[in-house]
Amino acid sequence: MGAGPAGLAAADAALAAGADVTLIDASERPGGQYHRMLPEAYEAADPGALQHGYGSFERRSRRVLGHPRCSWWAESSVWALEQRAPDTDGPPLVHVLSGTPRRRHVLEPDALVLAVGAHDRVLPFPGWDLPGVYTAGAAQALAKGERVVVGDRVVVAGTGPFLLPVATSLLDAGSRVLAVLEAGGPGAVARGWLRRPWELAAQLGKSGELLSYTAALGRHRVSYQWGTAVVEARGDGRVEEIVSARVRADWSVVPGSERVIAVDAVCVGHGFTPQLELPVAAGCALRRPAPGGSPTASSAEVFVAVDDNQRTNRPGVYAAGEITGIAGAPAARAEGAVAGWIAAGGDPHSRALATVRRSRDQGRAFAARLALAHPIGRAWPGWLRADTVICRCEETTYAAVCRSAADPTSAEPRVAKLATRAGLGPCQARICGPTVAELRHNGDVGAGSHHRPVAEPIRLGELARPPEPTTPSSPTTPSSNPNSPAEESTS
Repeated sequence: MGAGPAGLAAADAALAAGADVTLIDASERPGGQYHRMLPEAYEAADPGALQHGYGSFERRSRRVLGHPRCSWWAESSVWALEQRAPDTDGPPLVHVLSGTPRRRHVLEPDALVLAVGAHDRVLPFPGWDLPGVYTAGAAQALAKGERVVVGDRVVVAGTGPFLLPVATSLLDAGSRVLAVLEAGGPGAVARGWLRRPWELAAQLGKSGELLSYTAALGRHRVSYQWGTAVVEARGDGRVEEIVSARVRADWSVVPGSERVIAVDAVCVGHGFTPQLELPVAAGCALRRPAPGGSPTASSAEVFVAVDDNQRTNRPGVYAAGEITGIAGAPAARAEGAVAGWIAAGGDPHSRALATVRRSRDQGRAFAARLALAHPIGRAWPGWLRADTVICRCEETTYAAVCRSAADPTSAEPRVAKLATRAGLGPCQARICGPTVAELRHNGDVGAGSHHRPVAEPIRLGELARPPEPTTPSSPTTPSSNPNSPAEESTS
């Protein structure tokens, strides 16, 4: 499930191992956020610039979607996973909504590879609920996928290297990016990236990406500011200005450093939250990352626990990509190749697989370096005011969350939800869940905040109709068969 870098690599490797593959994704085209491109109808008029590794992705995409043993389910969503009867072996049943009008199907796979990715995490601040405040990923999706600019005068803020491609995408689409504000200080970032520097030799491709993004910002004279965060957005009906401030290593604001910048859009990203609804529904065990060793950092994220073959604790269920750790597209591809090959019964001692595993392990080391270089400071709640909205769906304020945390009768998460209504709205805590958990429980999220028996909205009429036979037609694009799980796995 999922046709981003990890899911597509898993399908490729599974086909190479001889399996019949059903590839499911909610988008019209494969690639995920990383390889998001303009719709086919726009490409002739505006082909745009191909992103890093797009040639390899396109070859793999054609090979997979054109394979006679691959069924490509585009614009389809998995709305539930159903555990099989206790005396029945195998992974959960997969409930899918597909087509227009949407039709309901139930798949009974022999093996299930979960590669559902992650979404932006944004820390709240006063005014973050104003129109014109975007997540970094949403702004990039509009710019890359539709050539839509979110504003003429834009600030990109948060932490992590993802801010650079977001700013570059906005520039390419025609926005004027006034500044990129990185909350981490140069010392902390350098300590993370320069720790055990010899390991960086395996990530030379990322160095090329970094240089291209840096060059693009330089050509457009975009200011890059370290140790600076957006701590407030202001405006009458929509964002008109932001307040930036210098922040210390723990992200507490340096008094007197506030600065007002006139904008018509601000794009904010503070890392990523793995989409764990389906792994939790499948019964997969979760793990918390190893501590980064910084007393000023906090973490509210958990990931799917996997072994060396990308197996979860559930028989027949494998996981790959950002749900096992935020490490970028090359690591996701390698994890997907391992998961697909093993799930399809490929030789676990294959020499090609050993090469892919080394690439995967290098990606995991990169993920650890990324987490160490760009941690979220523990003092960020100091930005908040009592009336700052934490849950935008239910308009739950910071004061309400604090009252709930101080009330011993609200210690149970379900009771806290009812008391504050945080997480009861349309997004079902996907956005506010990690933040509320961090504010109430010092970052102890666990599986509870990701437990959603219905992972995607489904209409009662759709639910009432019986499932249809699962006989999707296969694409007719010509392709050549891959020979091993290692082909293009590290591209």
